[in-house]
Amino acid sequence: MLKCIRCGAEFPTYPLRSNCEKCGGILEYTGDAVKIAGVQFSGSMGFWRYKPLLPSVHNTVSLGEGGTPLHKAERLAKNLRLRELYLKDETRNPTNSYRDRAAALLTSNALDKKFDTLICASNGNMGASLAAYSAKAGLICHVIVPEIVDMGKLAQMIAYDAIIEKSGEILDDAIRRAVAMAEETGWYQATAELNPLVIEAQKTISYEICEQFGVPEWVLVPMGSGGTIYSIWKGFKELKQLGIVNLSPKIVGVQPEGCAAIVDALAKGASESAKIQKPSTRALAVLVAKPLQSELAIKAIKESDGLALKVSDSEILSAELQIAKTEGVFAEPASAATIAALKKLAEAEKISGDSSVVCLITGSGLKATDVLQALTKKQKTAVIGLEISTKEKILRILSQKDSYGYDLWKSLGKTMTRAAIYQHLNELTERGLIVAYEKSGRRFFRISERGRKALAAIDDLKLLI
Repeated sequence: MLKCIRCGAEFPTYPLRSNCEKCGGILEYTGDAVKIAGVQFSGSMGFWRYKPLLPSVHNTVSLGEGGTPLHKAERLAKNLRLRELYLKDETRNPTNSYRDRAAALLTSNALDKKFDTLICASNGNMGASLAAYSAKAGLICHVIVPEIVDMGKLAQMIAYDAIIEKSGEILDDAIRRAVAMAEETGWYQATAELNPLVIEAQKTISYEICEQFGVPEWVLVPMGSGGTIYSIWKGFKELKQLGIVNLSPKIVGVQPEGCAAIVDALAKGASESAKIQKPSTRALAVLVAKPLQSELAIKAIKESDGLALKVSDSEILSAELQIAKTEGVFAEPASAATIAALKKLAEAEKISGDSSVVCLITGSGLKATDVLQALTKKQKTAVIGLEISTKEKILRILSQKDSYGYDLWKSLGKTMTRAAIYQHLNELTERGLIVAYEKSGRRFFRISERGRKALAAIDDLKLLI
């Protein structure tokens, strides 16, 4: 059955609906406790291993989703001064995001109900996943995308032959269009915020964490519309109700500062969030103005005795690079927000150093074009900075005494080729910052008056930074 989280009213699972006809509350699936008591999982680790705890489907569409790694992040944990940190790496799904779990269940359900066309509003991962699974199942997939969308995810939709339409600037606008189109055409509504099966599919992430590790003390989850964090909480809660585990984790919801509607609602003691007038963030996967499932997110955080906090875009990018450099996992910005939040919580001692923590990595950074551009720019800046730094070091050595190429190479720690050193020396000479002369069969260099002025200017600049 589908049950309203507000008034408790129950409805049949078909026709599909997302909100209560009596009070407008969000509907979620509720299982028969008698039937699922004593359930046992069988088969290899993967999504369909948990079929007994999912809404019933006869068709099973699969690309090998689920069974994703739970990485023990030892180097990252050491940097954050934590005893035990794990990354649930959903980038290892077939289309590189956690939404593949939902796409598998939704396309299976669509086949069961004899639909041949799906409609979905998405700003990225859900659209890419549904396009792929629809292609596998021989279904037609219409994806409504906003103007602001990650190009890497849009490229996947195009490759999987989805029919793509742009509507509005952000996801909220695209969802309104998808609702209207589903009502007009009768197509299967596969928008994540509007189909309760999505939460059922995504709760299997928690099942896997329990089988791979047990129950951690904390789980950090990025929040956009609010459904994902509730999925994680529901999975742990169900395992406890079934007696499979004895504990539940505290759930932490994380949002970017520019669109933190759920975090703000919790701070005000509200049961659901208000609309943000001008939402903004580079983490496009969680860019929403009015989270449609904020009531679920707030419920998960409160029931788990958890927390919610916001992080800046600069903190997110820094965390993204840190995850990649220390653990070899390239996460999309929304996922990296969990590490940025964990750092703040650890520094504030709200999460103790001896805690066990799992951060959900929802999707791959390779999908986020904006981040790839930022990294390319950073690489170019780093190269330029390295050249300036090397030239400055040469000038400082020559400001103390005249020297020659080989000696300068040794003084700089042999960190580059001698040919590179001579290239720098030639460029400094051309600019009149140093002067070359012959002595004892060697070509020596000395700093010029212009070179000394350049060093003085650099020192003045450093005082301003």
